Amino acid sequence: MSHTHHPSDHTDGSHPPGGDGSHVGRGGPVGHGSHGAHGSHAGHGSDGGHGSGGGHGGHGHSHSHNHSHGRDAGERRLLIALIILGSFTLVEAIGGFLAHSIALLAEAAHMLADSASLVLAIVAIRVARRPPNQQRTYGHRRYQPLAAFVNGLLLLLLTVWVVYESAMRLVRPPDVNGNLMLIIAVIGGIANLAAFMVLSGAKSLNERSARAHVLSDLLGSAAASIAAVLILAKGWTIADPLLSLLMSALIFRSAWGLTRESADILLEGAPVGFDVERVQSELVGYVPGLTGVHHVHAWSMTGERPTITLHASLVAGTQHSEALTAIHSRLREHLNVEHITVQIEVGTVCQTPECGTCD
Repeated sequence: MSHTHHPSDHTDGSHPPGGDGSHVGRGGPVGHGSHGAHGSHAGHGSDGGHGSGGGHGGHGHSHSHNHSHGRDAGERRLLIALIILGSFTLVEAIGGFLAHSIALLAEAAHMLADSASLVLAIVAIRVARRPPNQQRTYGHRRYQPLAAFVNGLLLLLLTVWVVYESAMRLVRPPDVNGNLMLIIAVIGGIANLAAFMVLSGAKSLNERSARAHVLSDLLGSAAASIAAVLILAKGWTIADPLLSLLMSALIFRSAWGLTRESADILLEGAPVGFDVERVQSELVGYVPGLTGVHHVHAWSMTGERPTITLHASLVAGTQHSEALTAIHSRLREHLNVEHITVQIEVGTVCQTPECGTCD
């Protein structure tokens, strides 16, 4: 049985793997078994690979420029949102203290945490621009889901604090200044709405995590406004902690989803909505000489586009370059794959770990 190992097509303009064509962090090198398979880097041309003679294709710079423009736009959105939220955080805190409102104090705490999360998100984007090196062969884009994970944890911790304070206020409701509370809540709501609209074009997990923070602030402002109206109209001071508890439940839901999704990316799980089994159905019958694929692994660097490694079994005599070109093209066009590593196997292929020749 013979093997030909062909690592990857990098549509983002980087060369993550090491020089031997193996992947870092997926259980060891792919394709370096007892049969002496060797790796070589694919070019960035439209064919998605190179022929058996080892020629390299041209670089697809348009993908790199698109990613760069997207990062720049994302950073601008985050900066504008940071300026808006940072400007109103102190106003909310002072207003909540003077009005004795837990809803406003919780909102001020959320806005402070959100401002910190926006700073963290901006730093992650800037760090992600650093080129790959020997230590981080995939570059630094993983800082973005890491920032999202930290942001999600902050939201969960803040939710616990709001629940505790609200419960204490239910036992001993304080005197609340409804007029001041309403004014501050409305001003904060306008600021949060402006920040949320700025982040409406968010696509990356990093930006979506920041938007989740801002949405929680917007809900907090709405809850504080409703509570202030009830206090002014009915004298129901208990509305302040009750609506804070309702707000906490909504925030917890978004925070838990954000934390779970970012953790899944960091643990190299398959991207949300990506069907691994579809890889074989897309390739078999389309790629000339392909009899099947196995050992398919799918994960994502930032949660936006999947990265795939797979073993492809070919009939003896099949042109490897044609098969590789078809595999790369099909997966990019139909599954929006960002990075592909393929190991070609010709002949009778063992697909069980007991044989000792496959990962």
